[in-house]
Amino acid sequence: MKNIKILVTGSSGFIGYSLCKKLLEKRYQVIGIDNHNNYYSVKLKIDRKKELERYKNFNFFKVDIANKKSLKKVFKKFKITHVVNLAAQAGVRFSIKNPDTYIKNNILGFFNVIDLSKIFKVRHLIYASSSSVYGLNKNKMFKESDLTDHPTSLYGATKKSNEIIAHSYSHLFNLPTSGLRFFTVYGPHCRPDMSLFIFTKAIFENKNFNIFNKGKMKRSFSHIDDIINSTLKIIFNPPKLKRNSKLSAGTSSAPYEVYNLGNPNDTKLLDYVRLIEKHIGKKGKKILEKMQMGDVVSTKADISKIKKKFKVKYKFGVNEGIKNFITWYRNYSSK
Repeated sequence: MKNIKILVTGSSGFIGYSLCKKLLEKRYQVIGIDNHNNYYSVKLKIDRKKELERYKNFNFFKVDIANKKSLKKVFKKFKITHVVNLAAQAGVRFSIKNPDTYIKNNILGFFNVIDLSKIFKVRHLIYASSSSVYGLNKNKMFKESDLTDHPTSLYGATKKSNEIIAHSYSHLFNLPTSGLRFFTVYGPHCRPDMSLFIFTKAIFENKNFNIFNKGKMKRSFSHIDDIINSTLKIIFNPPKLKRNSKLSAGTSSAPYEVYNLGNPNDTKLLDYVRLIEKHIGKKGKKILEKMQMGDVVSTKADISKIKKKFKVKYKFGVNEGIKNFITWYRNYSSK
């Protein structure tokens, strides 16, 4: 493990923090970078960073991936072997009103990461894509082989752009890349702008909260622990050059892969809220609203590809996962 140096961008974020913690527990050397922007509570990000800094095998730098000069210094100093790019501007709805931020962070920032990965001969670049790339797809379950040419939000479009850029670098420079299409990740340390956090906080504080599309949405709510376990299997198994393979959506002859990471079972949003109410022990003040621009009614993950390749198992059902989050929330909010 001495020769493995893993750069995790967005290390103070929800998924970034959770991945770093697991890698550090396994005694890998982890270099974390984050710009600590104010999209949501900077305090929560700093709290996560402080927890990671308890590990001797962790180094942190406040760096914005859109600043290529600063990012290059980190690559050069540590001779990075693996990169997990989790730094991005998140949020479907936020992207409609703040498009410039998404172009800067999700496209320019991603380009800087992948270009430096090529220059410094990184063994494997893993990056966060999203189920949002499926856009107007009407299939009951989304497979990696489905078309992803019709995003419904700029956020989804930037994630699709990442996959296209990654493929070009894999093809041109033989750089192994793996895109992770996350499906509605939730759990301890999640972002305050996520539905689980919003609903939970409102119920505890006896405040009104909006439920869009009148709660008729369905999602593959995916617990963070299951997502991290899947990610760990991918990091050290880079895709290889596949000569004479047939081209199709989601596959290539280049050392390039995309994977769905998510709970294979979907849940109605209203049922999700009822489980939150159950574990808190009180009813929430729900306001049923119409569907918002850029959103989709249903997302459901087909994970047959990653199950076949890596034998992954998703252990957390939504009931257990929400109970796990509520326990964390009670503790964190009381500090």
